[in-house]
Amino acid sequence: MTTQSPPTRLMLVTPPVADADAMAFRLMQAQAGGDLAAVLLRLAPGDERSRIERVKRLAGPVQSANVALLVEDSALVATRGGADGVHLAGSPEAIAEARSSLKGERIIGAGGLRARHDAMDVGEAGVDYVMFGEPRPDGSVPPLPAVIERAGWWAEIFQTPCVAYAPDPESVAALAETGAEFVALGEWAFEEGRDLRAVVAQANEAIAACAARKSAR
Repeated sequence: MTTQSPPTRLMLVTPPVADADAMAFRLMQAQAGGDLAAVLLRLAPGDERSRIERVKRLAGPVQSANVALLVEDSALVATRGGADGVHLAGSPEAIAEARSSLKGERIIGAGGLRARHDAMDVGEAGVDYVMFGEPRPDGSVPPLPAVIERAGWWAEIFQTPCVAYAPDPESVAALAETGAEFVALGEWAFEEGRDLRAVVAQANEAIAACAARKSAR
């Protein structure tokens, strides 16, 4: 008997959030599009207190829909804001520090992984997921074939879940084919004039079609 792997699920990666109320409305739209596993919240600059308050404002609406809320960069802000975890640029030292402070009580994810050994290093440091393909600091994204290759390699060999970042709607199906546990829809999904509910619905349809093809093989 062939064991079916769990279906790929969606993660949303927000643009930098300054207005938590406006983002809460957008995330309600996203949830109307179907299944979401997690929201990775990127925060606009501000003092620590205001950043924590933004997380608190969003934690309730997100978590009440059984969606995990992760915060980029700051374990302290994530913890005090009531988020489910933190997403860090992957260095084993940063992961170890977060693991020590969070004591296994929250999710720790890692991105910014340029090479295979970087991913393996943070995997050994105890992350709960790795992300491939997210935008670099200058806003550029890695070539899609490279992300497909990296996500497929990881999903085949390692138990730690993998997130594959989709640079556009058309890439969701190819990334789901890799066996990655999650596909991330990024800042482009929140662009002005784009129907976020429809984006999420179409991504879920692409994932479902991929799962159907795999089960028919």
